[in-house]
Amino acid sequence: MLNMSDINDIRDLHFRGYKISEIHRKTGADPKTIRKYLEKEDFSDTPLTVAAKSSILDPYKPTIQSWLEEDRKHWRKQHHTARRVYDRLVEEEDYTGSYETVQRYMQKIRKDVQNKASQELIWDPGYAEVDFGEADFYENDQLIRRKYLVVSFPFSNHSYVQLFGGETAECVCQGLQDIFTHIGGVPPVLIFDNATGVGHRVHDKVIETKMFRKFRAQYRFQIRFCNPESGWEKGNVENKVKTVRLNLFVPLPHYIDMIEYNKELLSKTAPKAEETHYKKPKKIRELFEEDRKHFLDLPAKSFNVCRYDWFKADGYGKVCIDGKHYYSTKPEFHNQKVLIGVRAHYIDVLEEASGKLIVRHRRQYGDTRTDVSDYSTTLSVLSRNAGAWNNSGIRRDLPDPLRDYLDSLEKADLKAKLRLMSNLNDEFGYQSAIDAMSMSLKNGSINASDVQIIAQRITGYGINTPPGPGPSLKVYDLAFLQSCKGGEVL
Repeated sequence: MLNMSDINDIRDLHFRGYKISEIHRKTGADPKTIRKYLEKEDFSDTPLTVAAKSSILDPYKPTIQSWLEEDRKHWRKQHHTARRVYDRLVEEEDYTGSYETVQRYMQKIRKDVQNKASQELIWDPGYAEVDFGEADFYENDQLIRRKYLVVSFPFSNHSYVQLFGGETAECVCQGLQDIFTHIGGVPPVLIFDNATGVGHRVHDKVIETKMFRKFRAQYRFQIRFCNPESGWEKGNVENKVKTVRLNLFVPLPHYIDMIEYNKELLSKTAPKAEETHYKKPKKIRELFEEDRKHFLDLPAKSFNVCRYDWFKADGYGKVCIDGKHYYSTKPEFHNQKVLIGVRAHYIDVLEEASGKLIVRHRRQYGDTRTDVSDYSTTLSVLSRNAGAWNNSGIRRDLPDPLRDYLDSLEKADLKAKLRLMSNLNDEFGYQSAIDAMSMSLKNGSINASDVQIIAQRITGYGINTPPGPGPSLKVYDLAFLQSCKGGEVL
């Protein structure tokens, strides 16, 4: 190998007109070497690199990565340590290397993550990040843990929140739709973690859920998924998840209806938008206006966030959804397939032929079994089988005076009153039927004609609505009651 002095001698001789053969005779250098250094254009230094050495652990690294990826789904205090990884490799994979090799590899992975996590990303206006958090709430005075969807805008540091029972595709799409409608536009790019309800990344391929694919096609935004173990790629929304919990959900909020509470949540972050950006000398609200300029227009038609499917009803006419939650359909549907609409907040039971809504239930979430019944669907069967009255769920659901009255009737009269209740339910709805019969009972008995009029009043004009002023009758007074003295009305 020639040193730089030898190389410079060769290049000087060539500059003075010497041919390669003459330089060879004069310096003794190989002609190929001479030609290489004469043709070389860049002699600047290059960084020293250390060639990666093969390791006994190399065949096991994909397995270790899969374990660590699974860790991300669980509580941080139950993640793999280097010792636990080593023990599993020995027990499950017949690893014969040392613990120190595993320990060094785990230290390198954690160091890489820390280094990457410290990177500051630059965001263009309009981009949005999406993630879920969880917090405790008082729902109808019952303490319950719920999920909340956060959509943050890294450029402006603004965000919006919606509350749900789970992280399903229906929840994600409903939350995004409500936020898009509120802000009047659609972010052109959304960045997600590997969220179950949206889809997930398998190596370089992103697999979206069926509903989310359709939703995205209608709203026309693009998506990106974070790489595994790469939470820093959406650090803004992860910080927002914590900030939202501390600022909006402490102390624990109380609400009765989640859908109504979500409407309030859409404006809860407005005060934060009046603050100055932590780095830019502008208010968050002003920066968000720049975000808005890059939004896509809302589609002409709103997306129906509902998944339709057939479910087999059990012997009681109930269908099981999400593995643990049972919903009543109609007793007549027992052991048959029933058309169900699965929504973020509701479960719809539909007529097979027309798709008409039969009954709507509040959707249940969680790992504990639930049974939800709507007794309006059992009235038709009960009216034909009055003998089941004493053990029916609807009997327990009625107000005490109405239940006591129906208990006192002979079977034939009871059957007639249940048929009346069923007819009112079909025409005016379950609650209106019960209210009408209860109000009629205050007069001592239940008359079919009276109940019909009361039910119409409840669902129409309103039972407690005071009468309006009505039309003025002054013109008739002037025409028929005018006195002969000065033309004044008496």
